[in-house]
Amino acid sequence: MKNVLFFIFCVLPMFGMNAQTWEQRIDTLLHEEFLKTSEVGITVFDLTTGESLYRHQSEKLYRPASVEKLVTSVTALARLGSDYTLDTRLCYSGKIENDTLKGNLYLVGGFDPELMDEDLDSLVRMVAASGIRCIADTLVADISMTDSVYWGPGWSWDDSPNSFQPYLSPLMLQRGCVEVKVSPVVKDSLPAVECVPASSYYRVENRAKAHSPSAGKLAITRDWMFHNNRILISGNVTRATTKKLSVYPSQDFFVHTFVERLNREGIATGEWTFSSTPTPNDSITELFTLHRPIGEVLEEALKESDNLCAESLLFHLAARHTEGRRVSVEDGTDAVKDFMKKELGFDPADYRIADGSGVSLYNYLSPELLLEYLKYAYYHRDIFIPLYDSLPIAGIDGTLQNRMKRTTAHRNVRAKTGSVTGVSSLAGYVKAANGHQLAFVIINQNVLKLKKARDFQDKVCVILSQYK
Repeated sequence: MKNVLFFIFCVLPMFGMNAQTWEQRIDTLLHEEFLKTSEVGITVFDLTTGESLYRHQSEKLYRPASVEKLVTSVTALARLGSDYTLDTRLCYSGKIENDTLKGNLYLVGGFDPELMDEDLDSLVRMVAASGIRCIADTLVADISMTDSVYWGPGWSWDDSPNSFQPYLSPLMLQRGCVEVKVSPVVKDSLPAVECVPASSYYRVENRAKAHSPSAGKLAITRDWMFHNNRILISGNVTRATTKKLSVYPSQDFFVHTFVERLNREGIATGEWTFSSTPTPNDSITELFTLHRPIGEVLEEALKESDNLCAESLLFHLAARHTEGRRVSVEDGTDAVKDFMKKELGFDPADYRIADGSGVSLYNYLSPELLLEYLKYAYYHRDIFIPLYDSLPIAGIDGTLQNRMKRTTAHRNVRAKTGSVTGVSSLAGYVKAANGHQLAFVIINQNVLKLKKARDFQDKVCVILSQYK
């Protein structure tokens, strides 16, 4: 009798669950409690067969958050190519006589978002290797590539000084940020502070105490309301803590630190200035060019969801699209719209593209449109391979490192995540149980607790990974 009851109450429900089709299993998820007060759009496509598999509110417009980086990335790979480089140049006018440059030294910004502290040192070494020990005239920082607007439209002003919203410029050092590490030493004493990159451009006020509960909660911030680069550290430090802060403005931070490093190397500099006029190639001599492969920028934009990298790609698209300088974010979005219309056959007037990263609250896209970018990439292998390789892998790395572990989706999902206030999104590719490659887009909107949306997305991905 006990065996019969076990069969009725345990085994039969399992048969019922297994009897559900995978579409029905997703439909069941749509009845989760949090979806009573929020929205979700879903679309799934079998890339192997060319068949649309599932749609739910896929034509509705949503704020995409960082899945918009897929739009920027696919367009950049299509229009710029996978061998494209983002270049920062050192040039000079005049002549080098003995150890003196009798002319100007030009630092030409190419909006390289991955130019780090060690790269700056490389630029300094190249100047030293040329034999220059004195710049007689002026160090000219050429920032003519873009206009002077340092934030995208629809960006939230109070996100400053967070590292995910740096001040955009053709000259970016360490992603326009300083990394502040605070470590406790002796109880009730000042903690140790280490900043990278080291520079006198900012100053640190250390008011914190080590292992002192009465000091209050640890805070590491910048006096950003007044565009001040005073870094303030206060509160109780119980363990080593690192925080990245933006520095205002990026190009000044870059050039100030560059000049400081030149002087430290024994290279005397006079005045330095910024130029919004392109450096004339016919009257200068090339000294050194730092090439940044687009693949490095793409991987950072997708795996780590780096906003600066995505915006840099947008501005490079703008420069290619207009064949000019002093490009704006609008020039970049025009390039995206041009691709959308000519290659995908979608009317840009039906959507809103405001930036390249998805930070803007003005962006409005549909799951249907995002799916078209995934399909386009898949059917163009020169685009798909670098894109696919740069996407986070479920349970392995990037922004999916801690998601879908110990499920059938583990390692089988490569997708871009996205989150802003009220929005969580996931879009990419799934390797199904039958060997087919699926493309999918899920956008949750008006969600107060984003974890619920992420859990929902993970469940959908598990179902898709079991598709036969």
